[in-house]
Amino acid sequence: MAIKKVGVIGAGQMGSGIAHVVALAGYDVLLTDLTKEAVDKAIETIGRNMDRQIARGIITVADKQAALQRISYAPDYDAFADCDLVIEAATEDESVKRKIFTELSPKVKPDAIVASNTSSISITRLASITKRPERFIGMHFMNPVPVMQLVELIRGIATEDDTFATAREFVESLGKTIAVAEDFPAFIVNRILLPMINEAVYTLYEGVGTVEAIDKAMRLGANHPMGPLELADFIGLDTCLSVMQVLYEGLADSKYRPCPLLVKYVEAGWLGRKTQRGFYDYRGEKPVPTR
Repeated sequence: MAIKKVGVIGAGQMGSGIAHVVALAGYDVLLTDLTKEAVDKAIETIGRNMDRQIARGIITVADKQAALQRISYAPDYDAFADCDLVIEAATEDESVKRKIFTELSPKVKPDAIVASNTSSISITRLASITKRPERFIGMHFMNPVPVMQLVELIRGIATEDDTFATAREFVESLGKTIAVAEDFPAFIVNRILLPMINEAVYTLYEGVGTVEAIDKAMRLGANHPMGPLELADFIGLDTCLSVMQVLYEGLADSKYRPCPLLVKYVEAGWLGRKTQRGFYDYRGEKPVPTR
């Protein structure tokens, strides 16, 4: 089947990024969230991010104008009735995603594909909620979506071959590169990345180094573009903790135990850039380490 109209659930960092690249690729996009204000804010963010692309010569002003005209607000899931593909990009919380798929399932047409942008949760388990597991797939975009080239495609146990083939063709049409991952906790990227971040938090927790020293060491000693604690703040400490909990519970191995300091920061509401405080304090002119 050909994808023409795409629904996106969630207008946060990931959902707005997905809407951005999908609209630029020429697809009509319906974007929904809990409030219209959230969608309006997302469209403003998309416009600003497209301006950066214009400044770098990646797209033209005409490309931006055409893409923004393709993005519309969806007030509810009824609006997705004629979508060929619906991508869920809500918060990394299985109970939230289960509620979304339970409500969405009766609203979409029988041959529509439903995808989750989950970064760690079982695709097979999420698919079972929809009563259409053969038309369900994991489509994990990387953050920030307009910049990062990779998309992980994850089949659930019931995902049909034509669903996978259509999803693959769609992702490639966005100019992205695909890595196929098996349906194991956290897939490929986060299975490797998040334990590294968690170990960096343990290194801080145990007093081996300061925030500044740990990030400097990994930037200059391992040639990482961003230190692991800075990266954790960018991802969101709540998301980091959610992924570590999925790994710890799903694989039953103590090496995936979330660091108590990571738990403490999340309990404090210090979630990183999005709350202005995490391992760095972002409220001043430049980020300052909080430990």
